[in-house]
Amino acid sequence: MVFAFDTLSYSRFLRERGVSQEHAKVHAEAARQFIMAELVTKQDLFSVRQDLQKDLQNAVTHFDTKLDNLSLRLTVRLGVLLAAGIGALAALVKLT
Repeated sequence: MVFAFDTLSYSRFLRERGVSQEHAKVHAEAARQFIMAELVTKQDLFSVRQDLQKDLQNAVTHFDTKLDNLSLRLTVRLGVLLAAGIGALAALVKLT
């Protein structure tokens, strides 16, 4: 959605309230040029929202992958420690 700024009505409004025609014209042009350029439309917000949702989904997927990888590594380490402990216990039992 594009916003249209009616500079003619704005300058006319200013002139009716005592501002000179030249000043009113300059004010209207400045408002159109500087204020209207900074307005955000619903489409702009929708686009940013979609980008943020994609980025968030990618971050969640990356986090899940990292978490799965870490979980696997911890399980393997626990298995190795358990096997080493059982082996050490068996060796101690055999020595006595």
